[in-house]
Amino acid sequence: MDKMMITGGRPLKGTVKVSGAKNAALPAIAACLLAPGKNILRNIPRLRDVDTIRKIMTQLGVEFTDHDGFIEVDAGTVKGYAAPYELVKTMRASILLLGPLLARSGRAKISLPGGCAIGERPVNLHLKALAAMGADLYLEHGYVNARSSGLKGTTIFFDIPTVTGTENIMMAAVTAHGNTIIKNAAKEPEIKDLAEMLRSMGAFIEGDGTDTISIQGTSGLKPAEHFVIPDRIEAGTFAIAAAMTGGDVTIEKCRPEHLTAVIEKVEASGAKVIQNEDSLSVKGPSTIESVDVKTMPFPGFPTDLQAQFMACMCIAKGWSMIRETIFENRFIHVSELKRMGAVIEINGNQALVKGQNQLQGAPVMATDLRASASLVLAGLVAGGTTEVHRIYHLDRGYEALEKKFAALGASIWREKV
Repeated sequence: MDKMMITGGRPLKGTVKVSGAKNAALPAIAACLLAPGKNILRNIPRLRDVDTIRKIMTQLGVEFTDHDGFIEVDAGTVKGYAAPYELVKTMRASILLLGPLLARSGRAKISLPGGCAIGERPVNLHLKALAAMGADLYLEHGYVNARSSGLKGTTIFFDIPTVTGTENIMMAAVTAHGNTIIKNAAKEPEIKDLAEMLRSMGAFIEGDGTDTISIQGTSGLKPAEHFVIPDRIEAGTFAIAAAMTGGDVTIEKCRPEHLTAVIEKVEASGAKVIQNEDSLSVKGPSTIESVDVKTMPFPGFPTDLQAQFMACMCIAKGWSMIRETIFENRFIHVSELKRMGAVIEINGNQALVKGQNQLQGAPVMATDLRASASLVLAGLVAGGTTEVHRIYHLDRGYEALEKKFAALGASIWREKV
């Protein structure tokens, strides 16, 4: 097991390239189940979660071949339908296999997913929607068992927008009989990215990026080639890091239009941001200004950047209010930030943060993917050395993060525990 070591106090300077989006790569890989043959996927990041879904699908008979710049996913033969607990327990996104397996094989057995301990995820919304499409589902010994002799299009209304739920039903619906309407659908960029891939496979989808998606089922899907969008959460993490370290960083291979709410808050903190077509330049201020943030579904401020922005507010001038409206347990990182000298008061889904002149390096424990990133960012500005333990969480969603920060001038390295 590794730990991350960081000696703070160095402003980040230089250029960094953003990897492919984890939350777009996983559904893209799952979508390969929908048609027999070889798919070509480009810009797939090297992450623990990507390795996990590959292992699960390999057990189902899918073959993966790595090439320079792309991976080949051959779903010519799907021999199984079960995703075991041993693999699924580490990654909630494995539920994305439920829809495409039902569509391809008419059967699926998926262990109830694990992953970050940040609160309940509405898997029940996936199951309710698939049942409305004609699937027979039941829970047994911690597994979701599903069968279908043929899914049928219908109108689905999600009580709350769910990204993986929207993606699951999109993949289930593209080969269903008739038309499927998803109302109150998620609008995140990863939804549009999946829709683009499915259309390249021959699917008929309209309305992606809005709260109503229409899908006309077809039996004519074929393998496709797809380029995964850049990771907006990684780009946002670098933008916040540049601001809070007083750095000057150009973030390449990103899409600023996916980061509008984040850019607004980074600018409000005092940083100067220059946007180009596929890059951002962020120059941090001498003093961070306090900014209030409320997480919201896209295009609002993303919950996946709440912890990182809170780390920034820990060294801001004055008080700031962070409101978390997506996940109920997403303040677990607060106790670890307090170990570094942060002053934070929690009241329900609100965190009141009083900025300090400087944080102090300390041994801290990562509790989930984005919390681990917030602790790394705090370490970049803390006095002394910070040890971040359990960074396997970090490796689930960031590709070579310490190498990218080191290339920007940070004093950061891994050590074996």
